Amino acid sequence: MIDSAEQIGQSRRLVVFTGDLSHSVRKGIVELDRAVPGLKWLVVWQRPRRSIAHLLRSQWRNLRRNGWRWIPYQFFDLCGRLAAPRSVPGGTPGGHWQLASLMSRSNVRVVQVDDLNARTVREEIEAFHPQLGLSLAAPILRRAVFTAPRLGTINLHKGKLPDYRGMPPAFWELWNDATSVGCTVHWVDDSLDTGAVVARTAVECSRFSTLRGMQLQLDEAGIALMTQAVTDILAGQSASAEQNPGGKTYRKPTLRQVSQLQRRLALRQPAQPPRARRFARDAAAKGLWLLWQWGMRVLLPARITVLLYHRVSDDSRCNLTVGIEKFERQMALLRRFCEPISIEAALAEETIPRSRAPLVVVNFDDGYVDNFQHAAPILMRHGIPAAFFVSTGMIGTARRFPHDVRRGNDAIATMQWEHLGRMREWGFTIGSHSVTHIDCAAEPEDVVRAELAQSRDDLQRELGVTNPIFAYPYGGRHQMTAERLELVKQAGYSACLAAYGGSNVGRIDRFNVLRKGIHWGFSDQAFLFECLGLR
Repeated sequence: MIDSAEQIGQSRRLVVFTGDLSHSVRKGIVELDRAVPGLKWLVVWQRPRRSIAHLLRSQWRNLRRNGWRWIPYQFFDLCGRLAAPRSVPGGTPGGHWQLASLMSRSNVRVVQVDDLNARTVREEIEAFHPQLGLSLAAPILRRAVFTAPRLGTINLHKGKLPDYRGMPPAFWELWNDATSVGCTVHWVDDSLDTGAVVARTAVECSRFSTLRGMQLQLDEAGIALMTQAVTDILAGQSASAEQNPGGKTYRKPTLRQVSQLQRRLALRQPAQPPRARRFARDAAAKGLWLLWQWGMRVLLPARITVLLYHRVSDDSRCNLTVGIEKFERQMALLRRFCEPISIEAALAEETIPRSRAPLVVVNFDDGYVDNFQHAAPILMRHGIPAAFFVSTGMIGTARRFPHDVRRGNDAIATMQWEHLGRMREWGFTIGSHSVTHIDCAAEPEDVVRAELAQSRDDLQRELGVTNPIFAYPYGGRHQMTAERLELVKQAGYSACLAAYGGSNVGRIDRFNVLRKGIHWGFSDQAFLFECLGLR
């Protein structure tokens, strides 16, 4: 039964057109639903059934266009599909963005169709009486469809208009050595990406930017931009501007062009060890991983490995930094091959249980703002719990960490308390890393006692954290003594984490939790080997 005109007018109805209900599309819907109360959604998801003849024709066209590269590309793509990552359990950070969670929302209806432009689909959209349409990773829409919503339809285009129409996101900007990559919301019209612009933003390229890293940043920028654009349109506060004359439309690159761009971007990265050495190291790591999977794990004591990160950024390549693309790949590997657990779950185990998959905990130290900007969205994309240990006196300031001063680094932005509050809402653990990143063994007792108390109180006051966990700065064996550890216990901390390597075998000493650092130089095989905790 269709609502009355009065009921329709009182509710705000949005229809989403999409051909790929991917993580970024789902997250965009959920975040907009959170930002604008009272929305009702119709999500029209094009999932066409392809005949064998159609698939064969498509394969032949791609083989002619891409040459021999298409064969290994399809092989590895098929392997990736067959070895899909394990499902993300409910209750993990980012779980509310999973497909099942989206479809369970009472105000969201998801309809799967063969053709978004079919007459029956248009009739269903018209019966829904949408106020506004959103084109998110959608195929080309016909006029009868994109004009069905009362206000029309806006499209999220991950590119600067009018200079970069077409697809894919970030590729052609990086190909042309642009210094930034645009993101635009525009009204849909009869041509490709030519409608009036509603909102725009840009993501600056960094020294070590990669294609995937830029695309991940565009996902987040696009969600924020579309949320703001829709909010303004529904509030009657949006102004549109016609695009400048000219521009260029790009098409999907060939695999040869993709390979050329990847090689160019790889030349910007720091020098790696000789290829033969890297091959030998990765082969050894892969061999040990296979032995562990084939049964070596039952011969060894159970263990929990705690991985320690500091920064996720493409601004730098140092032993405290992992690139955005690499961190995303590592979290995908963690979800696929390991069992990620929270630090609280690890500490709750008096005796570490055996597991078919390696038990791994993810930690971050210091409190740099890229933890919020880059790390947290990727962790939630893959449903990975994590803990962030922050130096509370550095939060929201322009002060430099002592290790950055020694390295001659410029001030690197830290998180604000609002960032940490959001992360706590998302389900992440926030703990202490002192106030000013002191060396607990080197400072006088009264200084250590005061910093432990202030950091504890800062976390309680700003975030409501009780019985916090302490990760002592620098993390070396010589940076924590028995006397200083007693001060940690007296201050009410529930655990103390080190950072001098090693894995927690058999049981966890909650006041000497071992952690091992991860940085940009780890290959995928080396990373998985570290997750085994064999050293």
